[in-house]
Amino acid sequence: MSVSDTPPSAASGGGPARVSNWNLPNAITVVRILLAPLFVWMLLADGGDDGWLRWAAAALFVLAIATDGVDGALARRKGLVTDLGKLLDPIADKVLTGGALIALSILNELPWWVTIVILVREIGITVYRFVVIRQGVIAASRGGKIKTIVQSVAISFALVPLWTIFGSWIDWVNTILMTAAVILTVWTGIDYLWQAWKGRRAKRAAG
Repeated sequence: MSVSDTPPSAASGGGPARVSNWNLPNAITVVRILLAPLFVWMLLADGGDDGWLRWAAAALFVLAIATDGVDGALARRKGLVTDLGKLLDPIADKVLTGGALIALSILNELPWWVTIVILVREIGITVYRFVVIRQGVIAASRGGKIKTIVQSVAISFALVPLWTIFGSWIDWVNTILMTAAVILTVWTGIDYLWQAWKGRRAKRAAG
């Protein structure tokens, strides 16, 4: 839902139709947010035992994060893109990924500095979005979307206890994926602020 689309024309007058915030894509996004506490509880309740709760928590995370593409595609196809959806969509991603990162660090499976670096970037950009919301909702960039995908894959691999099946070598895969996620997170954060600064400077010059 973070991709801007032009809503369908109204039946009368030919002007843009007002799209209600109470629609299915936005509802799916809200459900993703509500699933985060349940997923985190299941992960922590397992306590690192790699039991059925761990597998269930990992499956719930994968299912919830996968709906990101579902609600976005549905919103674009049905002409249900809204500013609320553009705002809630990245927030839902951050709640899910942030909850997962914190839980993994609590379980001593992920260094706290990784969690802190990613959360500082994500929370900082989200706060900035709210600060400038009067100037219009800022949709996620292509780089931001790639970052979100890499984060989701890295966290999914960290959550699913594949080491119980394939052995400890899977830790190298997890390390490589998480390293890529951190690099993309920092790079896209810097690029986001740089583009925002250039945009503000251009507006001042035009004014």
